[in-house]
Amino acid sequence: MTVESVIHVPDLPASPDQPHPFVYFITIRNDSDLTVTVKGRKWVVRGADGRITAVEGDGVVGCFPRLEPGEHFSYNSYHTVAGPSVAEGSYLAVTDEGEAVMALIPSFELIPPGYEDEVE
Repeated sequence: MTVESVIHVPDLPASPDQPHPFVYFITIRNDSDLTVTVKGRKWVVRGADGRITAVEGDGVVGCFPRLEPGEHFSYNSYHTVAGPSVAEGSYLAVTDEGEAVMALIPSFELIPPGYEDEVE
């Protein structure tokens, strides 16, 4: 699992209470010797202000990628935040034999322009 890049994109839709949208690009790699199908994901976004947002859902961007050993699936999506935040999470996959597998999404920072000095 690799977070390829994270980009602040102020023109994307965002609510007044979370006005800072960030697009992230992720590649899910199957480094195992088993075929897996990604069935869901869970994100946890922790704001420096103490706000925690959890998002769970089926698949990944409307897809249920089936990955043979050595294959990968790349996608992008976005989160909106109120201020400096850290995002992390996991994907839930199932092998062809029905065994559940979890892959962690490495944490990454979402630091809006103008907040750089507030981050330690």
